[in-house]
Amino acid sequence: MNKKRTTKSQPKSLKVLFADDESHLQDLIAAELPRMGHSVTVCPDGSTAIAALEADRFDCLIVDLDMPGLNGIDVVARAKELSPGTEAIILTGKGSTETAISALRLGAFDYLHKPCKLTDLNSLLKRVAIRIELNNKVAALTRRLVRVEGRPTMIGNDRNMQRVRALIEKVAPTESTVLILGETGTGKELAARAVHDNSLRADKPFVAVNCGALPENLIESELFGHRKGAFTGADDHRQGLFEVADSGTLFLDEVGELPKATQSKLLRVLESGEIRRVGDNQPFTVDVRIVCATHRDLPKMVDAAEFRQDLMYRINTFEIRLPPLRERIEDVPGIARHLLSRFRAGPLPENPFANDALSMMRNYGWPGNIRELANVVEHAAILSDKLPITASDLPHHFGSQAIARSVQMSGTTLKEIEMQAIHSALEQTGGNKTAAASQLGVSLKTLYNKLNQDAIKRAA
Repeated sequence: MNKKRTTKSQPKSLKVLFADDESHLQDLIAAELPRMGHSVTVCPDGSTAIAALEADRFDCLIVDLDMPGLNGIDVVARAKELSPGTEAIILTGKGSTETAISALRLGAFDYLHKPCKLTDLNSLLKRVAIRIELNNKVAALTRRLVRVEGRPTMIGNDRNMQRVRALIEKVAPTESTVLILGETGTGKELAARAVHDNSLRADKPFVAVNCGALPENLIESELFGHRKGAFTGADDHRQGLFEVADSGTLFLDEVGELPKATQSKLLRVLESGEIRRVGDNQPFTVDVRIVCATHRDLPKMVDAAEFRQDLMYRINTFEIRLPPLRERIEDVPGIARHLLSRFRAGPLPENPFANDALSMMRNYGWPGNIRELANVVEHAAILSDKLPITASDLPHHFGSQAIARSVQMSGTTLKEIEMQAIHSALEQTGGNKTAAASQLGVSLKTLYNKLNQDAIKRAA
């Protein structure tokens, strides 16, 4: 009986640029890399390598650190300018480890000591291929997400939101640190993305991190990275989020949740632009724009010695305050429609929400803001078989709270609101009392009793 053979997927074939002044290494690489499945262009010095980079695109650059003329550091720096997606591997002598680490800080993928084994080089190229494949997948998913959902959009024409847009338009092209304030669920990350998307860094990384969700013992490692062996469990070098966001924007959501020790280190980064990995002695520079957000009252935290005053002043160069949804209630229908388009396939009708549903949503206080509205719309989209969505498709607790708020704000009695709901159901069902009773969740007898009582009241 023949056993079915399984084969591992072959690693991606890389287009490699090799630069080294030693002729025997040039010959070796020219012969061996094609055997590994890669194409290679061999250069005898740094100047020739840069000329090749200017003329063509390469997946990987392998460059000797110590060459006459332009050295490996120069070549890597220029390669990152010409082709940021090209991964760089440094070849170095035993005594040049510190210089090789400097190359890593420039963005090199890794380094190998000379003389290196071909098996080690082959393993490293496989890792490069995996990274390129992952980067391509992320880029493809990002493009698909943009096609499906569009760019993140701040919906609403309320004057408070018009002011927010104006502030974002003013501050985005600058390099100023921005502090976004607002209740939970008001869209602080969306505002931060709008700052990034309208900045000169729009084509660079936008990295968001919820400071309140990071375990306290791992916050520094997550933000600044760590060296292998820096602590128990640090089995490999790891980039921190500041490095990942280099040249782009780092969004520190719920910055008020950072421990005091981390606040001090964040202040140093903001003042000097230097970070230091956990377990590393040498700091290095990153170019990151910081946008922070919090729902906390930072001045009160300063008074309670829970937040550093100097850090508060440093992150609050430019302040944007997002209004809660209850203060922009006329924007609710537009936001709800935008959210519904995410949960239902195909084009939406002009009025995807019935009047009773819209009335209920306008009369609600929205303590959870836009995040709560998204949950309500998703619930309704799942429950409703067809559009428009009616009040009966909304969550039960939501309806009762909306009615209570309506009574409180308008002075309308509960009996009057009850009759409004009955007449609305009759209108939607074309006067069919059986269907109206079903929609309202009451018996037909109860519906008749309510109508009779209302008729007697009107007659009187």
